[in-house]
Amino acid sequence: MRISVLFSLLLVIAFNANALEGDAKAGQAKAAVCVGCHGADGNSMVPMWPKLAGQHTEYLGRQISLIKAGERNVPEMTGFVANLSDQDIADLAAWFNSNAIQPGSADENLVVLGGRIYRSGDADAGVAACIACHGPTGAGNPVSGYPALAGQHATYTAKALKTFRSGHGFAKDDTGMIMPGVAKQLSDDAIAAVASYIQGLHAAE
Repeated sequence: MRISVLFSLLLVIAFNANALEGDAKAGQAKAAVCVGCHGADGNSMVPMWPKLAGQHTEYLGRQISLIKAGERNVPEMTGFVANLSDQDIADLAAWFNSNAIQPGSADENLVVLGGRIYRSGDADAGVAACIACHGPTGAGNPVSGYPALAGQHATYTAKALKTFRSGHGFAKDDTGMIMPGVAKQLSDDAIAAVASYIQGLHAAE
């Protein structure tokens, strides 16, 4: 298992190394069709759609490519990404990465539980700490393919965690299937708490 995970991480690194250089200015023009769901600068105003602003270019490029290839199932995106070239994807990723994510706020009633799960996990339930991959401030790790989380909408994060809990990853390789393994023991209450904590990560610290 450790060998397969290492191999998967090496594939992510290779993907990053071979990625095209994106042009943020060109990406801004190409992102016109993204505005309705993700906002003009990647700060979605609709909680069910993710904020893309400030996200790692490597992660964004990989996810758009997975959706285009049909490996990640996002029906709402299919028509928008079908005709994107590799350069288009790189430009879009560069544009969204160049903008700062707008911070959110956490529900004060959920901060204690959410913060404990994020920082320490839940050993009794077999849940790993989020901090291990996504960092203490939710900045993620672009080299390993782990996305930035801080400030993300709680509604979107909770939806993603429930998808992971059901056994579905964003890809079928080892990297894409890490989260289903992590989320399978999360209760609805735990998901709500950690999603809220992530939304207001900076404010909650």
